[in-house]
Amino acid sequence: MSKNMYVKELWRYPVKSMRGERLDSAEITSNGVAGDRLLHVRDRRGVLTGRTRHALLGLPAATGEDGQIRVAGRPWNAPEIADLVRAAAGPGAELVRYAGPERFDVLNLLVATDGAIAELGYDHRRLRPNIVIGGVPGLAERGWPGQALRIGDVLIGMLKLRSRCIVTTIDPDTGAQDLDVLRTIRHGYEGTFALDSWAAAPGTIRVGDDVELVELDPRRPLPRPGGWIVGAPYLVA
Repeated sequence: MSKNMYVKELWRYPVKSMRGERLDSAEITSNGVAGDRLLHVRDRRGVLTGRTRHALLGLPAATGEDGQIRVAGRPWNAPEIADLVRAAAGPGAELVRYAGPERFDVLNLLVATDGAIAELGYDHRRLRPNIVIGGVPGLAERGWPGQALRIGDVLIGMLKLRSRCIVTTIDPDTGAQDLDVLRTIRHGYEGTFALDSWAAAPGTIRVGDDVELVELDPRRPLPRPGGWIVGAPYLVA
């Protein structure tokens, strides 16, 4: 394993299934990256995501200096954004705020590595990572489940490899679909890529911080994967 691993990229997705924002630093909390996926799209049947509403993945979302979320440069609750969301997700679609843990598909952090991304050969934004670790040889990440990454005082536990879905086939810039991306992941990587992770010890991390792969204390309780996509009930008022 490389002794020179570091935080290469940090990402936050203020709106679930919309384009993310790249960060210089991130506050890692027990509920993932602070400000991550605080809004989502729904209609009368429940939550809507890029799995079935591919056009959502091309909408840019970012957090302003005032802490307010903006979509396509406008306040998320502006009337013109409501029109934009309906155009992307259907006539009854609307943006709503919700900070409960069910908003994450599995766990609240996703870790990817530069070595595995290079092996895959596609734009890594398709994977929607929160943390990209640099200085990692090849597919070393595939042996990391059950271990942890120490970044200063922060400890990121890694539970398992992430099962990938149709979202990876959508180009984050053009919206064009390339089914070969998911075929490659299924046939070459057993349908999994990057790591479902969580904050075992919270704190702030920055791009360029040193990263160490460490053993996870076996006495530490493991998180239970959950989320609307994997079966948690949709109970948002």
